[in-house]
Amino acid sequence: MLTLPNLLTLSRIVAVPLLVAFLWWPRWEAGFGIAFALYCLMGITDYFDGYLARAQGAVSKLGVFLDPIADKIMVAAVILMLVGTRHDDLALITGVHLIAALIILLREIAVSGLREFLAGLQVSLPVSKLAKWKTTLQLVAFGALILAGALPAQAWIKVTGLGCLWAAAALTLVTGWDYLRVGIRHMD
Repeated sequence: MLTLPNLLTLSRIVAVPLLVAFLWWPRWEAGFGIAFALYCLMGITDYFDGYLARAQGAVSKLGVFLDPIADKIMVAAVILMLVGTRHDDLALITGVHLIAALIILLREIAVSGLREFLAGLQVSLPVSKLAKWKTTLQLVAFGALILAGALPAQAWIKVTGLGCLWAAAALTLVTGWDYLRVGIRHMD
C-alpha cells in the first residue's frame, strides 16, 4: 500500500502546510523563493507519482484516492495564500483576477463532487487532454505568482502568472462544461 508513488503523493499533502508557512508573510521575499522551490518540487512529484504508478504497475486504490485530493489541497491552499486577505496591498491575486481564481476553485469542487457521484454509479470520468493543459497552465500560473512574490521588482513575472491564470480559468470553464455534459447523461 505504501508504494513509492503513494509516498510521493503523501509527501505533497504533508508539504502543503510548509508551503503555506513560507507564503504566510507577503513581505518575506526569501520565503516566497523557498515556497517557489517547494512548489516546483511538489509539481515534479505530482508528475512522477502517476508516471511511476503506471510504469511499475503499482496503481493502487489509495493512490487513485489520494492523488486528486493532494492536487486540490495544494490548489486551494495556494489560491488562498496568493489572495492574501491579510495585506491587500501585497496580495498577488486581487481585483478582477479574483474571478479567475474563483472559477478555478469552484470547478475543482464541482468536478470532485461529480466524480464522487459518478463513482457511485461505477462510471469513470477520465481526464481529458484539454484538462491536462488546464492543469499545466494552472501550475505555471501559480508558480509564476509565487515567484513574483520572491522577485517583486520583476513585474513581467506577475503579468505572466496572471495571464496564465486567466488562460487556465478559460480552459477550466470549457473542461468543467465537458465533464458536466458527461455527468448529466448518467443522472435521472
